[in-house]
Amino acid sequence: MVENAESAENADEEPAAPGPATPGPGSGPGALKERRVEDAATLKALADPLRLAILDVLMAALASGPLTAKEIAAALDEPQTKLYRHIKQLEKAGLVRVAGTRLVSGIVESRYAPAQDSLRLAPEIFSPGSPTRAHAYGAILAAMDRVRGEFHARAMADRVDFTTSREASAPGLPGMFSHFTFRLTPDRMLRLRGRLDEILDELRAEGESDADDAVEATLFTLLYGVRPGPAGDSRTDTRPGTES
Repeated sequence: MVENAESAENADEEPAAPGPATPGPGSGPGALKERRVEDAATLKALADPLRLAILDVLMAALASGPLTAKEIAAALDEPQTKLYRHIKQLEKAGLVRVAGTRLVSGIVESRYAPAQDSLRLAPEIFSPGSPTRAHAYGAILAAMDRVRGEFHARAMADRVDFTTSREASAPGLPGMFSHFTFRLTPDRMLRLRGRLDEILDELRAEGESDADDAVEATLFTLLYGVRPGPAGDSRTDTRPGTES
């Protein structure tokens, strides 16, 4: 959870000037291993594909150190001026911090780092009646847009590889696409969720590979149940949905 988070109504205001430089590469001292998100202000900051992309770049650079806005812009192939407002919103929500500053041609240049290594949405924000549920859905939709945009860009650049094999003719398809709906009991749904958690925990524990033939793998998983809708509503589907 973000401590001392600003209210959602003030999310677009300019934050205070950056503080003194913080030494050290990566997320640095005081950064959280995992941030549990449950407040509206943080969820609102996450509800934008570009801000999620900025976080992705900063988290990917944990080993090499903090980045300037210019370096983030180069990684995203976006105009630098387009990023400042989004970086400030992430900073104000406590998701990004200024990890160092230096004077360049009379202008203070900030270097940014993520304030956490990973993010997890608190399960209670999805409960019926939760005041932050709509904001949580906004963050999920932004993540879906982010994955779609990234996949499209990489596919158009002919960089998507569903084989990841040394030889194109080698058998096997490590990549996969699956989209289906299926009726499951609540117990079976819980077991499925547990198995998915085990796989993700295993990947986190292994860490990233530094092998010469390692490839960047993208995994996006969405698992949800659909409650029955009003009687006679033909648009209602009561089956659980799975995306992976």
